[in-house]
Amino acid sequence: MNASRYEAVIFDCDGVLVDSEVLAIRGERRVLGEMGLHYTPAEYVRQFVGLHDDAFIDAVRVDYRSVIGEEPPDDLGDQVIAGRRDEMGALKAIDGAAAAMRTVIDLEKAIAVASSSRAHFLERKLKKTALWEHASPHVYSADLVAQGKPAPDIFIFTAKKLGIDPERCLVIEDSENGVKAGVAAGMTVWGFLGGGHCYDGHGDRLRDAGAADLVENFVALAQALAHV
Repeated sequence: MNASRYEAVIFDCDGVLVDSEVLAIRGERRVLGEMGLHYTPAEYVRQFVGLHDDAFIDAVRVDYRSVIGEEPPDDLGDQVIAGRRDEMGALKAIDGAAAAMRTVIDLEKAIAVASSSRAHFLERKLKKTALWEHASPHVYSADLVAQGKPAPDIFIFTAKKLGIDPERCLVIEDSENGVKAGVAAGMTVWGFLGGGHCYDGHGDRLRDAGAADLVENFVALAQALAHV
């Protein structure tokens, strides 16, 4: 790994900075299972993690029509998101996230968060876990762009806000959709494996999506950033 060529580090939020994906998956799968849609955790990660809520709910509606054979309820999205929200009382920062963000700042690199989360949820999660102060003011939601991940829009938007060429940006991502988005934006992406939802083979899938390297946790990330 060589981080010296990068002027900015852009973090995804869910599953990278905060361990929300494992909670969201649990709550969403519970609700969908009650509707008759059953996924293993690993299948769920591959299919849905990293998508903006609108794209996620659209994809679930497609599965509902295919599996159940009828139109999904009008409030399907509301039910699924309520299931997710029920789990978020247990939300915590991923171990070492704050220290890694401080390492980026100490190295005098720009820092940002670019997330598929809706803006108000994104701010709430980062403030709840005391990470907001490290990234603010460069915290950006896919609500701000036309298309969410795996489209590159949010990363291109973030690079413009930072005033840094995409080729000089390093992205830290945990999902295949996020990796594809960063690569499509012309950025280098390191796959992050420190979230509770990273099942066997997750790293291989991130590499297949275009991740240039993998980091197991924030200790490894901080070391990779600091020793260049």
